[in-house]
Amino acid sequence: MADLDFKKINELSEKYKADMTKFLRDMIRIPSESCKEKEVVHRIKEEMEKVGFDKVEFDGMGNVLGYIGTGKRLIAFDAHIDTVGIGNRANWTFDPYEGMEDDEIIGGRGGSDQEGGMASMVYAGKIIKELGLAKDCTVVFVGTVQEEDCDGLCWQYLIKEKGLKPEFVVSTEPTDGGIYRGQRGRMEIRVDVKGVSCHGSAPERGDNAIFRMGRILSDLEKLSQNLKDDPFLGKGTLTVSQVFYTSPSRCAVADSCAVSIDRRLTWGEDKESSLAEIRNLPSVKESGDRVEVSMYTYEEPSWTGLVYPTDCYFPTWVLPEDHVVCKAGMKTYEKLFNKPGRLDKWTFSTNGVSIMGMFGIPVMGFGPGKEAQAHAPNEITWKNDLVTCAAFYAALPDIYVEDNK
Repeated sequence: MADLDFKKINELSEKYKADMTKFLRDMIRIPSESCKEKEVVHRIKEEMEKVGFDKVEFDGMGNVLGYIGTGKRLIAFDAHIDTVGIGNRANWTFDPYEGMEDDEIIGGRGGSDQEGGMASMVYAGKIIKELGLAKDCTVVFVGTVQEEDCDGLCWQYLIKEKGLKPEFVVSTEPTDGGIYRGQRGRMEIRVDVKGVSCHGSAPERGDNAIFRMGRILSDLEKLSQNLKDDPFLGKGTLTVSQVFYTSPSRCAVADSCAVSIDRRLTWGEDKESSLAEIRNLPSVKESGDRVEVSMYTYEEPSWTGLVYPTDCYFPTWVLPEDHVVCKAGMKTYEKLFNKPGRLDKWTFSTNGVSIMGMFGIPVMGFGPGKEAQAHAPNEITWKNDLVTCAAFYAALPDIYVEDNK
């Protein structure tokens, strides 16, 4: 680290602001919803090769991996490069794919969530190559797919099938200048109620699944007010997000009803405890075998055609604030920008649910943009954030390795 020229790193990052802007706008112009990322990952591969990465490849799921260096110590940076859709086009004041820019901001779907992170990562790689940094390690910059559909699935594949096991991973999801060290987990739950249909003129002959579900919904609402709280991550939450039913006609008793539940898990909550809470509700217990409580599974093919099934369970994770990775991040921030960093957390979910939540590999977050821009119309990110993050990513590996020999 004695040879690390922080001024030069910042100068180069500023120098490449226009290149990062152009690259990000190119990515925004390519629609890349989950499972449809083929064109954007090829554009990323092209940019990695242009700036001089040592090796660039796709894995079987379609993630793109760019390598710099050949050292024994492996450090990874992650950006998911799929996006959500645009929603109601009328809510956008500019074309979400053509995007827009002025002196300060870049607009378009994926700007903050989270192709901006990829733009900073690629040019951090260019800075590392240009200044001869990270000599004692291999740095891999990963553009991951299907995160919006199933966060962490990409890293389940990378870790279990490709054997990619870095010492730690930097998630480049938006952090608004903060260094993030955790998030609540989540799970997708389904409650199915069986009923018996009959003619609507004599409903007593049947068993109305919607009425039965109504009692369950009332209990679910009460449960949502009494979930665990955590001083750092905050409170667990539960909301009913979808309702389904079947009935022979509008003149019949409904013979099934089902709901989807979005469950956010704070520290100390997991899939077993969360399923048990619902199964133990009075309205569920009294319904016996007429009610089933289960988790959803995800089985959608990636853009390569690979199907890699998983339960829709995404564990909570927290990196202790005195962890060596947090210390390296805070030190890097202070050295580069001459002010202390800010430790915080995400409200939403990230690929950290598998990297650290399932596999225990430390994750730290630092990324361009703001969390509030995610999934919103008129999504923007900030050009100066791209510059700041590129500098941070370029300097971090040497600081971490020097302090953790």
